[in-house]
Amino acid sequence: MSKTSIYGLTFKELEEWLIDNGEKRFRANQVWDWVYKKRIQHFTEMSNVNQSTIQLLEENFVIHTLEEEIKQESKDGTVKYLFKLADGNVIETVLMRFDYGLSVCVTTQVGCNIGCSFCASGLLSKNRDLSSAEIVEQIMQVQKNLDSKGKNERVSHIVVMGIGEPFDNFNNLMDFLYIVNDEKGLNIGARHITVSTSGLAHKIYEFADTGIQVNLAISLHAPNNELRTQIMKINKAFPIEKLMKAVDYYLEKTNRRITYEYIMLQGVNDHKKEAKELVKLLYNHRHLAYVNLIPYNKVDEHIQYERSEVDTIHEFHQTLKAGGINSGVRWENGADIDAACGQLRSKQIAKKKRTRAV
Repeated sequence: MSKTSIYGLTFKELEEWLIDNGEKRFRANQVWDWVYKKRIQHFTEMSNVNQSTIQLLEENFVIHTLEEEIKQESKDGTVKYLFKLADGNVIETVLMRFDYGLSVCVTTQVGCNIGCSFCASGLLSKNRDLSSAEIVEQIMQVQKNLDSKGKNERVSHIVVMGIGEPFDNFNNLMDFLYIVNDEKGLNIGARHITVSTSGLAHKIYEFADTGIQVNLAISLHAPNNELRTQIMKINKAFPIEKLMKAVDYYLEKTNRRITYEYIMLQGVNDHKKEAKELVKLLYNHRHLAYVNLIPYNKVDEHIQYERSEVDTIHEFHQTLKAGGINSGVRWENGADIDAACGQLRSKQIAKKKRTRAV
């Protein structure tokens, strides 16, 4: 019988599983505490749990399925991890340090099929979805790494913006969110968690209906269909009109602010014309809109793109501000390592291919 990761169970699922296997309900609290608060490496470390329960868990579950393959540390404190999964695939996870706390960017898929023309994540097509356990374990691996340094640091924020489209792995995403948010475990506040989508409109409706208080970010990157389709092929399936209709529903249902991600590509989407179009697009919802302007991180394979000039970015920002749209510039973390999303993974896979060819 194959074993599954304990990280894949919500508290309720663990509780039901233990009861179904002849255990008392209170055992779930004990196990959850050992797994998430004491962050054990082995079930045998659970000193207040009887041996029969430990044996039952060992027969059915494992704790670790991810192996740290590469760790890059930046001068600014950013840490990028390349984790190897049990099936040999590799994924990226990033720890970022901010004034407000420690934030981890997690991956939800092996590869990506969205096909944004500027993104390193899309250089390798989607292989499969990650399980909820594999997403949770990214947080646990980073947290245990922090624990090992003895500084009593804690992951306080999560952004689901790594490799893949989170809403294309919706059920596992939601289980992940419920697990890390659970107050009996990691207890990371829902408002400290942000999920980013490239614009899967039908899933925005579904996300709104869950009632979860997690923040939503939308990768917009262009204010009109012609330009957005040019740089994001997902716009063919979910054009801006369809996307904004879903946004209307989300805002009416939740009354929660949406962050719009906008990558600044020199001479492509960074003119004053696009800034004014963006103002017009978001104006009716300006009180619940925030535009995150992102200077482009150069990817070798996408030679057609360059980062917008600093003055251009500031002018774009000022145009949005003058139009009543809240916005800011997100200067990158980890500039001295493989900062772009998916860049470390794609480089490592290419390196292995070259080695095999030799």
